[in-house]
Amino acid sequence: MKERYEKWMREFMEAWKNLDGDAAVATLAPDVEYYENPIDLPCASFDEVKELWKVVKDNQKDIEYDFQTVVYDDNRAVINWQLTRTLTSNDEKQQFDGVFLVSLNGGGLCTYFKQWRYLKN
Repeated sequence: MKERYEKWMREFMEAWKNLDGDAAVATLAPDVEYYENPIDLPCASFDEVKELWKVVKDNQKDIEYDFQTVVYDDNRAVINWQLTRTLTSNDEKQQFDGVFLVSLNGGGLCTYFKQWRYLKN
């Protein structure tokens, strides 16, 4: 089971690293409940999720990441991730530490996505 979540996480994070929003969205089920911010409502539609990922290739670069699966069961996993990136607008380097709470369907696509992230600098 852990391998299933880690496979999904590698695909999702590699898509982000490669600035490929389409590949990131391809790891999500069309009916995903997607929370960009944990205190806001989830995205209203899959098209809204796609819009979030369209800007990635234009506003960031030099992405590196690592992650650890903290806890998991048949229904959900908590994954701690670290990421560095450079903003293209001003070359500011950012470091994040975050957590994803994810659920996957039988095909390995994410059906529930909620993230918490902390900008370290």
